[in-house]
Parts: sequence; structure tokens; C-alpha cells
Amino acid sequence: MKHRKLLIEIIGWYGVFAVLLAYALTSFSVIVASDLLYSVLNLTGALGIGISTFHKRDYQPLVLNIVWATIAVITLIMSMHSL
Repeated sequence: MKHRKLLIEIIGWYGVFAVLLAYALTSFSVIVASDLLYSVLNLTGALGIGISTFHKRDYQPLVLNIVWATIAVITLIMSMHSL
């Protein structure tokens, strides 16, 4: 049980790092929002935060991150269709 809690914390912190990294990279013009990396970071980050908040029964950020992940999935699908 203790290892599971630690794993969920690591997943949550990865999520925070991934979302902030995506934001920083676009803010400093390292990547653009249409880049695959941006969508992947947002999707995996939102999923990581979502898993952590679900485990903690903190539902407001869970809903936010479900929407965030959905937007990232839609963006990934749209970018695959334009290839």
C-alpha cells in the first residue's frame, strides 16, 4: 500500500512538471502549440494530475484535468489527420 501511494505521488508530480514544461516551452517560443510534444506533455500531465486527484478524492482538479486531457486528445487526433 505504501508503494502504491508513493507511485501515485510520483505520477501526480510528473503531471505537474509536464503541464508546466509545456506551458514554459510555448511561452518562451521553444515549441508552438501545434507541436506534437506540446499535446503529449499536456495529455500525460493531465492524466498524471487526474490520477493523483482521483486517488485523493479531490474532484474539482480531476474534472479540470479530464477536460484538459480531452482537449489534448482532440488536438492529437486533429494533428494526425493533417499529416
